[in-house]
Amino acid sequence: MVLAASQRVLARLLVVASVALVVSCGNDAREPSITVGAGDSVESSVLAEIYAGALARTGARTAVAARLGSRADYLAALDADRVQVVAEHTGALLTHFDEHAAEQLPKKVADAVSAALPEGLVIADFADGADLRPRLLLTAQAAAGDKVRSVADLAPRCGELTVGVAVAPGLMPSGRSERVSGCDFAATMAFPDPAALRKALLDGRIQAGLLSGPPELAPGATDGLAVLSDDGYAVRAENVLPLFRKGLLDQRQIKKLNYVAGELTTDELAGMIRRVRDEGAAPGDIARDWLDQHAL
Repeated sequence: MVLAASQRVLARLLVVASVALVVSCGNDAREPSITVGAGDSVESSVLAEIYAGALARTGARTAVAARLGSRADYLAALDADRVQVVAEHTGALLTHFDEHAAEQLPKKVADAVSAALPEGLVIADFADGADLRPRLLLTAQAAAGDKVRSVADLAPRCGELTVGVAVAPGLMPSGRSERVSGCDFAATMAFPDPAALRKALLDGRIQAGLLSGPPELAPGATDGLAVLSDDGYAVRAENVLPLFRKGLLDQRQIKKLNYVAGELTTDELAGMIRRVRDEGAAPGDIARDWLDQHAL
């Protein structure tokens, strides 16, 4: 009698354990790991860690696949489902998928990106506070003498000027960094870095400069120079946004990415990139600190 009762108890315990195991396995099947891909730039690695960290805080299992290569490489990984989320720039992404698109303003560019995406890919909100457009530069003396404060002021003279172009280190590449709407320069010269661009401007070898990315990424590179305003977006909008596979994220996870977009600023992103690029900080640590500071 005692033995039979013990066997019945043991059998019930085994059934409960089996059910728990099935439920656990079922949950794992319903909640696959989300891999966020990053290209070779510092910016891409920082943003990948931010997105992965934000999604992890919704309870998702996340990982980061770093140094996947160029834009074409990590977009191919996304298309093949080797990664499920990547960070991008609105303008560069639009150029990638529709090189003839004419949109310039932030919201219109984002809408055009959404329309141009291949089937199976979608975007969430773009970070309107993270403005990563190239900046047009003149020497402070030339800007003051000619009363040029904006790109629109310069446009009538562009055909007389040679422009130099340099990329801010650490930034994801822009899709069309040399194109300024309504401003066709006489010639274009490439420079290896912002410091070389600044020297060429101050020496008079070029008359205008185009810095690919915000000056905050290159401290000192605009000393003695004027950064022209561009309220009309003659330079196409370049705002950060997440690109991901359709049907992958639930509404709670998309909302979390939208919160990230609402908090991210040019200054903060530039600061994070510089800490990784110049100080050797770990992108994951930088991302975690930023998420904590913004209660995300």
